[in-house]
Amino acid sequence: MSKPSRRIGFLALVPLALFLALAVLFYSRLGAGDPSEVPSALIGKPVPDFRLEGVAGLTRNGVPVSGLSNDDLAKGVFVVNVFASWCAPCRAEHPLLTDLTKDQRIRLYGLNYKDADDQALRFLNGLGNPYTAIGADRNGRVGIDWGVYGVPETFVVANGRIAAKLVGPLTRERISTELMPAIEKALATQAAP
Repeated sequence: MSKPSRRIGFLALVPLALFLALAVLFYSRLGAGDPSEVPSALIGKPVPDFRLEGVAGLTRNGVPVSGLSNDDLAKGVFVVNVFASWCAPCRAEHPLLTDLTKDQRIRLYGLNYKDADDQALRFLNGLGNPYTAIGADRNGRVGIDWGVYGVPETFVVANGRIAAKLVGPLTRERISTELMPAIEKALATQAAP
């Protein structure tokens, strides 16, 4: 075999070696990390400006449940839960949200994402309404401004700034290890002089 033939044979192996190296790298990263830990560029930033109407027909004690705006989140610590009636994990986490409101320090607000009012109304009337106010984000525009990837998502807001974001459904474990520590930290920061 001549020298040029060996060189061509060797050069033909270089792309194969690069491909195999990349395949090994991608395969090793495939199972790495937790998909619910999606970083948010909005942590520490002000809540986006928004004003949403309430869910049409939703009442509490005969009074319409109000909509939601950034002004409602300006002073204090709040939990904002993004949900939809068509979201199965939202239905699963709903009783946990109801339990969460038993803590008088927590003010829970809802962002009803890309949902029809009649469907949201059926969902909330059937499972109960744990939210103080709910903004109906019918076209999803406000969700985009908040950096919502999908539902459910939960935010902790302290004095008009996003303090934490949890992607995916809440579980008892996530509430105790992620949500409550974020709430406690926000409450402590608010109480500090």
